[in-house]
Amino acid sequence: MSEEILINFTPMETRVAVIENGMPQEIYIERAERRGIVGNIYKGKVVRVLPGMQAAFVDIGLERAAFIHVDELQRPDSADDSGKANIAINHLLREGQPLVVQVTKDPLGTKGARLTTNLSIPSRYLVYMPGNEHIGISQRIEDSDERDRLRNLVEKAVADLGQDGDTNIGGFILRTVSEGACEQELTLDIQFLCRLWRAVERKIKESPVASIIYEDLPLNMRALRDMAHAGVERIRIDSKETFQKSVDFAAALVPQIGDILEYYPGERPIFDLYNIEEEIQKALGRKVELKSGGYLIFDQTEAMTTVDINTGAYVGHRNLEETIFKTNLEAATAIGRQLRLRNLGGIIIIDFIDMVDEDHQRQVLRTLERVLERDHVKCKLTGVSELGLVEMTRKRTRESLEHVLCQPCNHCQGRGSIKTPETVCYEIFREILRQHRAYDTDSYLVLASESVVDMLQDDASDHVAELEAFIGKSIRFQAEAMYSPEHYDVVLR
Repeated sequence: MSEEILINFTPMETRVAVIENGMPQEIYIERAERRGIVGNIYKGKVVRVLPGMQAAFVDIGLERAAFIHVDELQRPDSADDSGKANIAINHLLREGQPLVVQVTKDPLGTKGARLTTNLSIPSRYLVYMPGNEHIGISQRIEDSDERDRLRNLVEKAVADLGQDGDTNIGGFILRTVSEGACEQELTLDIQFLCRLWRAVERKIKESPVASIIYEDLPLNMRALRDMAHAGVERIRIDSKETFQKSVDFAAALVPQIGDILEYYPGERPIFDLYNIEEEIQKALGRKVELKSGGYLIFDQTEAMTTVDINTGAYVGHRNLEETIFKTNLEAATAIGRQLRLRNLGGIIIIDFIDMVDEDHQRQVLRTLERVLERDHVKCKLTGVSELGLVEMTRKRTRESLEHVLCQPCNHCQGRGSIKTPETVCYEIFREILRQHRAYDTDSYLVLASESVVDMLQDDASDHVAELEAFIGKSIRFQAEAMYSPEHYDVVLR
């Protein structure tokens, strides 16, 4: 599988696209005015403790207070066999207490950022955990001999640092890209992380509360650190200055990717090379067309995302069950790609077309599992329920593509639909009756959108005449170009 990474940089915005076999699979966008804060470390202050929720709100200097659950304050002396804290949060925290925390989820919608006190700092091969002595290995590294080799190398490097007088070093998790790394590369990574942590510790002591202590890298640098692996053939960057910074960054932290970095000077915009702009527009829509003629419908809500599969124009060649099976197979592959492309997270419910054959159900589920294996984000999948639904979760840390690029519609307030002109007309009639009972006036003037006024003067004109006769007052209408389809005013004359 050929893979490359495209980085489009402007002073206002950075965009990164991951291309597999000529098709965009992941798109990340970071605005200079609204950068994500996942991974940042803050010296916060506890502003409210909620014993009933086993949680607390912490001021870290943002517009909204951030949220921390007692499980994220887990300590060895306060956890049960399941790893959950078994002590009340008001015994661990008090209002006004300073607290060093790290952001695990960006503020999403009306919710503040999610926090933890289990700090971690990533590098190329490792994730450093200063408050932990555990050495873990990514589950994606399946070879047992390689796992043992990596563990031994890290244990040796940590022991050597201990002999040099550096005690209480902390723990490490070996990332997937560490597979095949040599002793020197891992040792340099560990030394770099320990130096960085000592600088963070100094800043914690010197900084006031509600201030940032450590800031994660910007998107273009995170792409080099986290997305570049052995399967990436090249990384193309369309900004000369960003390219040079990337070369310097790679030389210091990830020298093995230096040869695949390329400056793209072409006149054609870099995102036009693989029709990425068009893919972004498609990813903002509800409907996704399948090659067979079927289609998917994505509905993203605050609670969950639902995906509905339909055969559409696809009628198959043999029988109904075979048509449904092939549509579901194609949908499973498309869903895996769309989840990455749209960066959808949280609970996801997939409504596959009902299949009678249990073997077909297993094959569709296995196809979906295989597609999700390529996802860098942790996913958990259940079987097919009695209703034919597949429930899954995809870890959500940053906002989806839609939330980054869009805002709720002023007309429908995010509902995705608006009232019909007929419905608004009947609301106006009820409002006029309400006004008639409450106030004494000679006539009424109704201000509304053009579509509503057209209906009042045309299809609903008989009802208007009946209402005028009933209340004994005249009613006039005036179209307002600036009014939304649901907006109206009834003015007493």
